[in-house]
Amino acid sequence: MNTWGTLTDTFSRLASRGKDFNRRTRTMRRRLAVFFAVVGPGLITSNVDNDAGGIAVYTTSGAQFGYALLWSLIPMTIALYVSEEMCARMGVVTGKGLSDLIREEFGFRSTFFVMIAAFVVDLSNTVAEFAGVAASMQIFHVSKYVSVPLAAIAVWVLVVRGSYRQVEKIFLVACAFYLSYAVSAFLAKPDWLVAAKATVVPNIHMNAPYLLMLIGLIGTTIAPWQFFYLQAGFVEKRVGPRQYKHARMDVLVGSISCMAIVFFIMVCCAATLNAHGMTDITDAGQAAMALVPLAGKWAGYLFAFGLLNASLFAASILPLSTAHVICEGLGFEAGLDRKLKEAPTFYSLYTLLIVAGAGIIMIPKAPLLKILVLSQVANGVWLPVVLIFILLLINRRDLMGDHVNTLAFNIIAWGSSILMIILTLVLMYVSIFEPSAAGLSGSLLSIFH
Repeated sequence: MNTWGTLTDTFSRLASRGKDFNRRTRTMRRRLAVFFAVVGPGLITSNVDNDAGGIAVYTTSGAQFGYALLWSLIPMTIALYVSEEMCARMGVVTGKGLSDLIREEFGFRSTFFVMIAAFVVDLSNTVAEFAGVAASMQIFHVSKYVSVPLAAIAVWVLVVRGSYRQVEKIFLVACAFYLSYAVSAFLAKPDWLVAAKATVVPNIHMNAPYLLMLIGLIGTTIAPWQFFYLQAGFVEKRVGPRQYKHARMDVLVGSISCMAIVFFIMVCCAATLNAHGMTDITDAGQAAMALVPLAGKWAGYLFAFGLLNASLFAASILPLSTAHVICEGLGFEAGLDRKLKEAPTFYSLYTLLIVAGAGIIMIPKAPLLKILVLSQVANGVWLPVVLIFILLLINRRDLMGDHVNTLAFNIIAWGSSILMIILTLVLMYVSIFEPSAAGLSGSLLSIFH
């Protein structure tokens, strides 16, 4: 009887543990299901930051300074997460886009300034993305007069003909293609111990080229369009306060993955271009071609593929963000879940930006450098204003309730924002008044994002 009782107790305990395991498994599955339902805006927005302009900066940094600037990636990750998390929180709590909130809380004049700045800056940046398409495809011996129109058509069809869910899935796949840079880095056979040490131990040089490149690297971390697209993404997915922690995790994963790709780009260029004395590289297209004899054709081709992917990715999202900003600000229907007939202004603006951005690249001897520099000057005016709007809104208890910034988060947020404002003003000053100083880091194109 005792033996039978012992066996019965044992089976009961095993059955109980099995039920607990099944319960925990179901709970985990539900949590994962919620996370994957929410995931998207944070991951996509952070990775689009690694666009053609950003990759040019990271490439130039690795080529000119080797591993010396890798330490900046950790503070850059923090700044990216802090700024994007505030927008994600506002979208989740209020259910409104950033343009909507600015218009409602600060009036139409403020919104109109934001819209004008968004259109000018994002049009210029869209030109840069199609320039990236042209540069990457030239490595595969495809003329820009073929690659750019095809890219523009593909981007337009993707967004106009697809639903939000379909487009988001394609964008998430595009995020995965950034891994081509990781493969290129491994093919370059860097000294991983040296790279790891450089990432955690600051190696600061007090000279103009180094400091200017450092400013350029940090300046690529935060772009104003990101705030609008990210917040609109969570609103469009109807993510509510109950899913806030999943939205925050989405932003965190996006920020870390974004900077991991930056790490691999810089390591790849440091181990090949810098190690062989090729420090005068000023754009990612040059870097991809230079990698072929140094690290093998596959490393170069993967690097070029990464540039093409990044350029197409950003060429889709930058105009999309702008169309959202303007339509939200003016009260027009906007969003990928609305058909062309339901949101004609939204899709017309998107089409205009695509056609104009690709068309400028097609003009022979177009002054691309001037366009890019002017876009960054406008970006410099826009960024501080948008950051201040966000910080004022996020601390409004009547708007955010218990989701306002804590004291610690405010210190980090205001500190990051003030630093970004100072760096942006420095970049503006250099671009306007000290072009010779900007040349110290290769070219204006190589510093600006």
